[in-house]
Amino acid sequence: MKVEGVQTIKAQRDLLYRLMINPEILQRCVPGCQSLEATEDGSYKMILKAGVGSIKGVFNGSIKLDENREPEHYKMIVDAKGSPGFLKGEGSIDLIEQDAETLVNYAGDVNVGGTIAGVGQRMVQSTAKMMVGQFFAAIEAEALAIAQAEESGEYTQPKQGFIRNTIRQIKK
Repeated sequence: MKVEGVQTIKAQRDLLYRLMINPEILQRCVPGCQSLEATEDGSYKMILKAGVGSIKGVFNGSIKLDENREPEHYKMIVDAKGSPGFLKGEGSIDLIEQDAETLVNYAGDVNVGGTIAGVGQRMVQSTAKMMVGQFFAAIEAEALAIAQAEESGEYTQPKQGFIRNTIRQIKK
């Protein structure tokens, strides 16, 4: 299954790149991410609670960042298994600076198998699209909080969650 698109984020490219590779920020922004820990080999060990339709479960796996060209590009390789099946994929992320905003081009291939694949390609595709939108809404909220902290000198961590990020998506 192909996953691709373009998002415009109101943040400078350098800041956005740093946020998108920071495990603490990613854990807060990736929908369903329960744990994300750096390992010695440069990858991250993750626990992700996710599902499609009525098929839900916990996935254990890894995320590896490759081809890092700060602040413009990296490749993400994901491999996870859980009770509802498995998920394997890789994708490229390119950040293009445009004034005070950054265009994020993302493209990748994802393979799902097991029970979760049985719900159908369209449903898996729409869930993936929703999760991508949630992620970008969350990462933009993090960038905004940091920009406000630079002005005021006081950082307030933004609250994240499905409802909050859905509202952020709608407001865009």
